[in-house]
This record gives sequence, C-alpha cells and structure tokens, in this order.
Amino acid sequence: MHILRFTAAAGLLGGIATPVFAQDTAPPSPVTVSGSATLATDYRLRGVSQSDKDGAIQGGLTIAHQSGVYVGAWGSNLSGWGTFGGSNMELDLIGGYKHKLASNATIDVGLTWYMYPGGASKTDYAEPYVKLSGTTGPATLTASAFYAPKQQALGKWYRTGADAAAGVYTDAGDKEDNLYLTGDGAFAIAGTPITAKAHIGHSWGNDGLGPNATSAAPTGEYWDWSLGADTTYRNLTFNVSYVDTDITHRSAAYLQPSFSRGQDGTGSIADGTIVASLTAAF
Repeated sequence: MHILRFTAAAGLLGGIATPVFAQDTAPPSPVTVSGSATLATDYRLRGVSQSDKDGAIQGGLTIAHQSGVYVGAWGSNLSGWGTFGGSNMELDLIGGYKHKLASNATIDVGLTWYMYPGGASKTDYAEPYVKLSGTTGPATLTASAFYAPKQQALGKWYRTGADAAAGVYTDAGDKEDNLYLTGDGAFAIAGTPITAKAHIGHSWGNDGLGPNATSAAPTGEYWDWSLGADTTYRNLTFNVSYVDTDITHRSAAYLQPSFSRGQDGTGSIADGTIVASLTAAF
C-alpha cells in the first residue's frame, strides 16, 4: 500500500513541504493456519493397527497464534479393532500452548479429545500431554508424556475378548487411567532431503477391554517402537518406517477375537510391519 508522507525541507526550500512516496510492508499476521493430508498403508496408534492393517486416509488442520496458543483437529478412517464400538472414523480435537525455553528448546502442553463419531456410547476420552523438544545441530530430540485420567472409555468392562464377543460385561462402568511415555529422535542427513527417525514408547493401562470392546493400552503394559526415514520434496513428505511392539501372541490371546485382522481370532494387529505414507502440507 502506498502512503503519502510529507517531509519538511530546509535550506533554499525552507518552509516548503515536499511530498515523498514510500512503500510500507504489512506486518505479519499474528495467526497462522496450516494443514496436511496423508495417505498411509496402515494406521498404527502406539504400535497397534487401527485400520485392520489396511490403508488409511488422514488429514489435519491447525490454527496457531503468535502467543503460542494453538487449536487443531485431526482425523482418520478406522476399521476392525480401531472402530471403537462401531465408528469408522477417529476425530481428534486438540488445544495447547507452545513456549520457547531457549533458542533451541521448546515446551508444548495441551490436551487431545479423542472422538469416535457413530461409535458406541462412552467411547470418547480426554488425554493431556506435555512435550519437551531440543535441537542440536542436525538432531532433534523430543520427550513426551501423555496421561489420560480415569474415564469409562479406558475402563475394564470386559475381562476377555470372549466376554466382549458374547456381550457379557464383567465390570460395567469401570473407570481406568492410561499413561504413555515416549522418546523421539530425528536426524537430518546433510546434503540430502532425508531425515532419519526413531521412536520408542511405553504404555500403562487396563489389561482388559473397555465399553467399546477395545483398549488404549492392549495387554495393560507394553513397548512400541519404530525406525524410519522421511524424504521431502517441496510440500510433499514420503516416509517409510518399520513399526513393532513387544505384544506377543500369547500375551494378547485373551483379547481375541478382537485383537486380529478381520477379528477372526487369528494373528495379531500389533506385530511388526512396514508402514509407508505420503503427506502433503499446506
């Protein structure tokens, strides 16, 4: 935008006002909007397939203020174990606050509300989180804690998968909590568009099935991990990762038939697999 400014001139032109035109730069907006769309070969949540080992379409939108406050939403299709009582979609509503502790360190605190539209009643639950990230050279390390306080969606309503299949509650209305601790690392490989990534997480929760015949922490306590790499071209990111857990067939046997592809009672939806995804950012 052109703004007409007036400058007083001295000397021979003393007392005569001279018009001067200048170009002003508009200040940056205090609010930014970003989003992404992803195609993935599987949707693994903490190592466990939520899409019955099939593909997933996912998308998210975030609105952030320069103060550090942000809100967002993220969604994915579901199938099998991940349907949470009949829903074919997960919709997460997210709100939080990011603050720089130093030029290379950030703390992020917030809450995620997991929603399963169309699923059985009492399937939604809230989970606060805190994340601490630090960068040194090409490496970024993040330590996170996610704690969901006692809620019916996390309760142990069924002792076994057979009870759930028969529709027999063993403790209807039970409320349990869930804790998930993680460590993540990313290392940008100099001179390439590749970033190597590693993740490890540990879950503590109920060792049964909730009102939706599933659980946020299958077997109650377990480890999950992944190793992979990103490559980026413009606004596109391609990732390939190996994802696995320490949930054995024996330790998950009591969750069957729920804890299997097609819920046929055979195999596991928490065994090791390679997951590929393509994400477009905007």
